[in-house]
Amino acid sequence: MTESSDQKQLLHLVFGGELTSLKDLHFKDLNNLDIVGIFPDYASALAAWKGKAQATVDNAHMRYFIVHMHRLLTPGEKVVGQD
Repeated sequence: MTESSDQKQLLHLVFGGELTSLKDLHFKDLNNLDIVGIFPDYASALAAWKGKAQATVDNAHMRYFIVHMHRLLTPGEKVVGQD
C-alpha cells in the first residue's frame, strides 16, 4: 500500500505488554508483546494507543507506549510544529 502526500511522514510505533511490577518498566514476557502497528503521524498513533489502553484498563499491569520512530531514524533533525 502506497500513500502519496506532500506532508512528511513522522512514523510512530504503538506497542504494549504486561509489566512484572507497577514500579518499573520490565515486561513479563517479551514474546507476548502486542505490536499494534506503525502509524504515519502522532495523531493516528495516539488514537490507536488510546483504544488499546482503554480496552485493557482492567489489567493494571498492562501498558501501551508510543515510540517516536522518526526521532530514532533522524535524531538530529528538529521538526517544528509537529511531534
